[in-house]
Amino acid sequence: MALAVGLTAGVVPSGKPEEVGLSSERLQRINDVMQQYIDSGQISGGITMVSRRGRIAHFEAQGLMDIESKTPMRKDAIFRMASMTKPVTGVAILMLMEEGKLRLTDPVSRFIPEFKNTKVAVAKPMPPARPGPSRQPPQEPEIYTVPADREITIRDLMTHTSGLESGGWGTAEANRMAPRKTSDHLARYIPQLGAVPLDFQPGTQWRYSALAGIETLGRIVEVISGQTFDQYLKQHIFDPLGMKDTAFVPTEDRLKRVVSLYRRGQKGNLERTDTPDWLATKTLFSGGGGLWSTAEDYMQFAQMLVNGGVLNGTRLLSPRTVDLMGTNHVADLYTGTGQRLQGMGFGLTVEVVLDSVAAGRRESNGSFGWDGAFGTHFWVDRKEQLVGLLMIQEPVGQLSRDFENAVMQAIVE
Repeated sequence: MALAVGLTAGVVPSGKPEEVGLSSERLQRINDVMQQYIDSGQISGGITMVSRRGRIAHFEAQGLMDIESKTPMRKDAIFRMASMTKPVTGVAILMLMEEGKLRLTDPVSRFIPEFKNTKVAVAKPMPPARPGPSRQPPQEPEIYTVPADREITIRDLMTHTSGLESGGWGTAEANRMAPRKTSDHLARYIPQLGAVPLDFQPGTQWRYSALAGIETLGRIVEVISGQTFDQYLKQHIFDPLGMKDTAFVPTEDRLKRVVSLYRRGQKGNLERTDTPDWLATKTLFSGGGGLWSTAEDYMQFAQMLVNGGVLNGTRLLSPRTVDLMGTNHVADLYTGTGQRLQGMGFGLTVEVVLDSVAAGRRESNGSFGWDGAFGTHFWVDRKEQLVGLLMIQEPVGQLSRDFENAVMQAIVE
């Protein structure tokens, strides 16, 4: 197989698969998996990337980045990373923790006073339904609030155990009390969330806060650093790691490299769709889902993690802090959600494999990573010194599992 690893211009060097314990022949199965999804019309195309022992052994672009114009997928294509932004925000918080500027146990109100007296939304019991058929639509329960048992902490936000806009009764109130406007800035928007009732008592459940929880962390970075969130990430993470194409807004000269977004239509075909409103902003720098990036750029970030916080002499975190990031912080709350398989836990902005057999996953125990709403996926396996990275722009969850299998079966030593 002709691997085009020589085109990798980033700071993670390339290497022949056999030099890092991988099989060239078996790595071809990654291409085969991707081609199956392309041929079946589930994705337009994508990029796959694998590093092991500090070297990139697989870097392939397949299919199309735009179906209508038949534009081939290019290796420097730019993708909407969506929730794969969250681990980047997590690293920023952990860097400030290492500097002694915050503690994971700090209440959010230490940095954003509006979060001092949070409430929790509770639904009043509904009267029993009358027997027999009814033409009346189901009624929404009446909501009241009770004081939170304790303040929400930075750790709560990082582990999705805060109850802030996580899809419950409080979230409905949030849409009315603190609407998210894409013309806003974090400095104005986030303090408004302090008045929003939480969906549950802090620390008692795991429920995903898609945007608000991690965006609040972005505002904390701003308060501590005195920089806007985008400036902080560029100066402290992107530039040091050589992530030259990663930003919250793709510049005009980069637009031609942006991959078109598709969704599955009613007839099963791919239909082109616009960038959603929550992402179409130039001012609200979302730590929960706002970054645009390339495969090569995100590989620099992931390789830093698998290396224990360092890349080519540039250290962002200590190895112990990376271990902390990839440790289960939520006991059994994550598996109790019913959204994920057993054998999984949740760390600081990342999902953690606790028992690969119970979870039905191929990664090593202790591996961690996360996904994006548009199909992107990565994981870090420090036991195997491996990073797997999948870049697509269609939400096809099963492809992530098939990609993981194709990567892990290629390890031969």
